[in-house]
Amino acid sequence: MAVIGLAFAIMTLGVPLGSATADPEPSLQQLAKQAEKLHEEIGTLAEQYNGERVRLKQAQRAAESAKKILATSESELAIRRTKATLLAQSNYMSGGLNSGLAFTQATDPDTFLDQATTNYALQQQQSEEVAQVGRAIEAAERAQAGAKARTSEVKALLGELEGRRSKIERLVTRVESDLFSEVRTRAVSNRGARVKTDVPIVGSGRAAEAARWALTQQLKPYVWGAEGPNSFDCSGLVMWAYQKVGISLPHYTGNQWTAGTHISRNDLRPGDLVFFYSDLHHVGIYIGAGLMVHAPRTGDVVHIATIDNRPFAGGVRIAA
Repeated sequence: MAVIGLAFAIMTLGVPLGSATADPEPSLQQLAKQAEKLHEEIGTLAEQYNGERVRLKQAQRAAESAKKILATSESELAIRRTKATLLAQSNYMSGGLNSGLAFTQATDPDTFLDQATTNYALQQQQSEEVAQVGRAIEAAERAQAGAKARTSEVKALLGELEGRRSKIERLVTRVESDLFSEVRTRAVSNRGARVKTDVPIVGSGRAAEAARWALTQQLKPYVWGAEGPNSFDCSGLVMWAYQKVGISLPHYTGNQWTAGTHISRNDLRPGDLVFFYSDLHHVGIYIGAGLMVHAPRTGDVVHIATIDNRPFAGGVRIAA
């Protein structure tokens, strides 16, 4: 994590990667390692963020459930109180248990006692029910307050994680800008005279390895329908490169578009597929810093190019 700590210091103090001291400029390999460590940090933060989002949804569901329980309990309490009041009024009108006159005037004292005992039992029962509902309301209020507090806590943590990720992403952009500055310059300026360029691909997974394989095919001609090894069309190059790392893809951009996980332009990593145009008729393999390797069209060759020169349709992650 020392590199990340140094990177944060650089960003915070505003010191360029090449400081005013006599320290040598970092090599491409060093820059590539820095970029990879930063991407690993982003990956860790992303999973923490995803975990907190799950907890946020749980807290929000708990708060909503407590709210519904509270509303139901309050409605039930009103009904119970009304019934208890009506029973009390009825007992009062009929004389209640304490009225000796009602007892002496009753034509059937046994029946009167049975009714009085029943009324008393009902009063006791309804009093207990009212008390139970009251306790349920108190519990629901506590649950609702706790869920709201948890929701606020998780939202604050999500904001913190987003802020940390944004800082690291800005730093990644600076590191990769230095890493690919020469490659980008060549990609933009050498349109008429293609040259093979060695590029340090960040990452150790199969996607990054597929990008490295694709780069070995630079300057091989574009041929419609070709899938290597001597020539390629755009989806043929993608299929060939991923075949080299043990992943089978169809030789068709439409099917390659649905072969992985869709990701935003900001989340692109080396080895991801980049698609262009509304009908997805062109695809390349992303290598970093807004660049891709691709087989563009008849009369051209496999080469590195910026992804900015075509209408970007989306990215697809085939493998880590």
